[in-house]
Amino acid sequence: MAAGSMITAAEIYFEHDSASFGNKNMWLPVVAGPVGTAAGIAGFASHRMAKTVLPVTSALIVANGLQGLYLHARGIRQKPGGWSNFRYNMEMGPPLLAPLLVTMVGGMGLLASILRREK
Repeated sequence: MAAGSMITAAEIYFEHDSASFGNKNMWLPVVAGPVGTAAGIAGFASHRMAKTVLPVTSALIVANGLQGLYLHARGIRQKPGGWSNFRYNMEMGPPLLAPLLVTMVGGMGLLASILRREK
């Protein structure tokens, strides 16, 4: 989760920067990336962190990814033609499926937090 979180945050930063961070919510997944990385490393190093900090952080990242999916869908709807012009707005508007990458990284953290450690 740690590496995936940083790589995803970097990609999100560049994409949201090209949109000039027009909405303050665009900063949330960028900030969540390093936090997820720290939680992933802490969870790897400590069983206690893997059972406390990692699931909470991962759940917040999943929630942020779902929020992003909603905001991207709303952005497509607000483009000229809205959903009736789906193909064009999907290509030219906010990438609808991109926030699911954030959700997947958070899901990996949740999965890692419930798996048992090898002895």
